[in-house]
This record gives sequence, C-alpha cells and structure tokens, in this order.
Amino acid sequence: MKLFFFMLASILLGNALVCSDEGRPGLDPQDKLIVETVLRLKDFDLESSTKAKSAVLRYLRAEPGTEQFFELIERFKPVEVADDLAAFCLAHSNETSGVRGAELLFAMDRGLILQAFINSDDPTRAISAIGLIGRAAGKQARQLLVPLVTSPTESLAIRCAAVSALGLNIDGQKGIMELVTAAKLSDDLKFIAANVLLSSDDAAIKAEAGKHLQLPATADAQPLPPTAELIKRQGNADAGAVVFRTKGTCINCHKVKGEGKEVGPDLSEIGSKLSRDAVYVSILAPIAAISHNFESYILVTDEGLAFSGLLISDSDESVTLRNREGIDRKFLKTHIEEFEKQKLSLMPQDLQKLLTVDQLVDLVEYVLILRKPVTPQAN
Repeated sequence: MKLFFFMLASILLGNALVCSDEGRPGLDPQDKLIVETVLRLKDFDLESSTKAKSAVLRYLRAEPGTEQFFELIERFKPVEVADDLAAFCLAHSNETSGVRGAELLFAMDRGLILQAFINSDDPTRAISAIGLIGRAAGKQARQLLVPLVTSPTESLAIRCAAVSALGLNIDGQKGIMELVTAAKLSDDLKFIAANVLLSSDDAAIKAEAGKHLQLPATADAQPLPPTAELIKRQGNADAGAVVFRTKGTCINCHKVKGEGKEVGPDLSEIGSKLSRDAVYVSILAPIAAISHNFESYILVTDEGLAFSGLLISDSDESVTLRNREGIDRKFLKTHIEEFEKQKLSLMPQDLQKLLTVDQLVDLVEYVLILRKPVTPQAN
C-alpha cells in the first residue's frame, strides 16, 4: 500500500502541470492518474484500497470502450460494472468493442446478464444479445443457444438468431448438426441452418450437412450458393436498381426516397443499417429478419372472411390492417372473430425463385448504396 501511494504521489507531482482533461465531461483527472498507477503495479489488489477502487469504477463509467476500460476490466474483473458493460456490449453488438466486452462478461462469470436480455420486450436487443453469446461465449454458446433453437415457445426470429449465432463457431455448428441428424430441427429453420453448415470451414460438417440440407434453386434452376459465398461477390448497383423495381418486386412494398409503397420498412437508408450478410438474410429468409412493428397479422370476421397485413392501428373499437398492396382496411372489433400475429413476414418467401444469382447479387449491391446522406461538417 505504501508503494501504491508513493507512486500515486509521484505521478500527481510529475503530471499536475501537463495533464488536463478539460472538455471531457465525467472524467476526473485525479481518477485518471490513479488508474494509470494501478495499471503500472503488477500485483496490485484493487480490493485493498477503497479509494483506488472507487476511482477505477468512476473511470470505467466515464470512459466506456477505451483501451484502458478493457484493460481494467480484464485485470480486475470488477463485477460492479457488469450491468454497464452489458449495456455497452448491446449498443456495440456488431463491433469489435462489443464482442470484446461480451468476452469479458463471460470471463467475469456474468455472461448470464446477456442471456436475460433474450427475454427483453425489445426484439432488437434480444437478437443482439444472442449474437454476442454466439461470438463471445465459446463452448458455453452451445449450452445457452441450442435450447432456444428447439423451444416451442420462442419466436421464429429468436430461433433463427440462435441458429445463426451457433453457426459462428465449429462447436456451435456441431450442435446444429446434431439437431439436423436427429430430426429435431424444424423446417422453418432449415434455410438458415443450410447456409451455416454448407459454408462451414470444417469439411466433415459441410459434407454431413450436404446429406440432409440443400439451398433452394434460383430462377434459372441453378442452386443458390451459401450466403458466405454470395457476400464475396460484387454486383452492379445500376442493374440492381432495375431488379428492385421489376423482377424483385421490392418497390411494391417498400419506399426508396419517396418512390414505392409503404407496406414494409422504408429502405431509403437501409445500406447504413445492415451489413451485406444481413441484407442477404433479409431477402432470402425474411422470416428470420422481420422488423419490429412490421409483423404480419391475420384477422377473421364474423362473416368468415380472412384478411392479413401489417397492424396499422389497434384501438378499443377497431383494428386497421395494411395489405401487400398498401391498402388499409378498418375492422370493427364487434365483427372480429379471430385476430393474431403470424410467424411469417408479409415479404414473399422464396424470392430467389424470381431471380438468377447474378440478379440477386445486383439487387443486394443496389440496396447497400441506399445510405443516409452525409452531412457536411462546418469548418
């Protein structure tokens, strides 16, 4: 302890005139100096100094995502920041920092915090948590995610996300393969599983998967390559724009810069939101990528007529659905016999049957250039 405070005093004296963190709200310069000190002490026990621990915890909450942030957590494993770390991971789930943070959560034996988010009311957070488990949990991922894949109560989006997450490592792929060979993988997950297993780096898994699974054929009767192969291809965005408005039928349900129909999500800036891989999944397996608030509902009236569409409004008196043509229909609740959310997306299934592989690649290339305009920075 004497050594700690001696080094702290030395650093304070040596840096007092040159260290300034003005303009960085929430960061106490003295806390920063204490952090630098404890990191230099090889065998320092953070629990031995209340002052040092308090400074470290404050620093971690003020400086999430920095190199010292990760270094401090890796070295001292302060469980007090586990919830904050989990929130950081979810906010950066598709970034290196988010995955690194998730790995630290599991190293701290706090990975179950991420599992708790799977039951979140926010499906985006739930799917992000599943992805982080697949990337960061190692062999625990199989134990945590396989039950989601086979659950009779989880939504299709959650089960698809679990298959995709398991596919991120060989051990998880083996878990999927076991479900396939035991006939325990439901049909609605087989497209996702085929994409994962048929592009595996493990030759044995790839060969075994080929005996049980296959990807659907395209418009020219050619087999669809796995997504892992498709994302390596470069398409023609101009040709893809034509596909979007013609054979792809995308314009019938989506708007792009004011053009099209507002049935599904507006795609004007979708290229800023989804990776190339995610765009392929959205097109080829829409049931695995249904956007929140764009789920399909089916309604049956007291006259026996059935209607399906997006839920536009739901009041005490009535329900309004929007069909695939973008037409809204209002139904009085006194005339509704059945009303429930569907597992399937309104987006056409098997869209690849309308396109050749080249047309599909062009379509994705076009979708990826639909980005949020860059705002010029003032000088």
